[in-house]
Amino acid sequence: MSADRRRGTNRVPAAPVTSPRPGGPCRRIAAALAVSGLLGAAAPHDAARAADPILQTEESDIVKLSPGGPHRVLIEDAVYRHNKDGRVYVVDLDTGRLLGMVQAAYNANVAADPAGRSFYVAETTWERGNRGKRHDMLVAYDPLTLLPTMDLDLSSRALITPKKPDLAVSADGHYIYVYDTSPTNSVHVVDAAKKTEIQTVDVPGCGLIFPWGPAGFTSVCGDGSLANVQLDAAGKPALTHTASFFVPDRDPVYEHSPQVAASGHVWFISYSGLVYDARLGAQTSVAAPWSIQAAAGLKPASDARAPFDIAWRPGGWQLAAVRARDSHLFILMHKGTFWTHKDPGTELWELDLPSHKLVRRIRLAKPSTMVGVTQDSDSRIMLTDEAGDLNVLNGADGKPVRTIKALGDAIIFTVAPGE
Repeated sequence: MSADRRRGTNRVPAAPVTSPRPGGPCRRIAAALAVSGLLGAAAPHDAARAADPILQTEESDIVKLSPGGPHRVLIEDAVYRHNKDGRVYVVDLDTGRLLGMVQAAYNANVAADPAGRSFYVAETTWERGNRGKRHDMLVAYDPLTLLPTMDLDLSSRALITPKKPDLAVSADGHYIYVYDTSPTNSVHVVDAAKKTEIQTVDVPGCGLIFPWGPAGFTSVCGDGSLANVQLDAAGKPALTHTASFFVPDRDPVYEHSPQVAASGHVWFISYSGLVYDARLGAQTSVAAPWSIQAAAGLKPASDARAPFDIAWRPGGWQLAAVRARDSHLFILMHKGTFWTHKDPGTELWELDLPSHKLVRRIRLAKPSTMVGVTQDSDSRIMLTDEAGDLNVLNGADGKPVRTIKALGDAIIFTVAPGE
């Protein structure tokens, strides 16, 4: 569309003007009249242009979100097809709306303050995109404006596939824990109020972070034991170990085993489907395991000594979640052999943890590698699929509530308020 038509004027094209021949006075007079007509027609157009308003310079602003409820969640998208561009989505499960997004760089992790004051992203970047000086950072975001409130350079961090237990927050929000492997297994302790890294705790031979209380965390060790770290008032660590409770090369436990940080309670789930009830602390206790399959009235699945036996087994990425208010475990299950621990679940099993009983089995419309659950009385269950949809179920009966289509590229875990 022409500029004149956009300004609301109608311009009629003039007839072609023939160049006068030398010595032809009639043609010269006709040409002069035609030019005079064109100049006269331009006058209204110039007046219309002069009356146009002056365009104002566009200014950016910040839209502040209203305070969120129990169904406003964080979703980690690793964007595996080009995962230098990781993301954290802020999603409202009640409306199905994507409220906002923050950059999460390469193989990032996200965790939330228990009181909802901030959420944290641990990430790694390079000054020249894929090369140059490396920066390991811990960034705090305001949950309403999504603006950074802390941008801290860490001494280093573990640059591995994102897992929830690589970044954790103490039960009171005082400490932020960042797992690292440079040059050995360790955990960086960050004071959230002072916005500074106060301590690096070596946990040789151990990995991951399962926080407990206001100043403690536990890591899983390569010999099947747990390392417990308690920090004193000055941040100085004291380390204790449990006895080995699982055999790593026979039936290892999942890194994404679910936990409740406020109580220091973790349910370590093994590849075969055993559940180890652990109460974390300076002197962690681990109860004798029980079988998920036996809770459903089935034969327990085999471990690595019979790797080709087909049975119902747990599998996925964030494969399990716990709803603390009624102590219910939600876990993705599929039929397969022992080394199918990454396969997506075709069913979601809900179990009562105190009684070790199956509550229900929910057949999924599409296989999922992730399950999350909100902690409120009207809870929601979150699942995903290969298309990057977020499928939301009712936590009371497991029936579908809504699907948020094409939310992400590689949705791998959720962070819900009160976890």
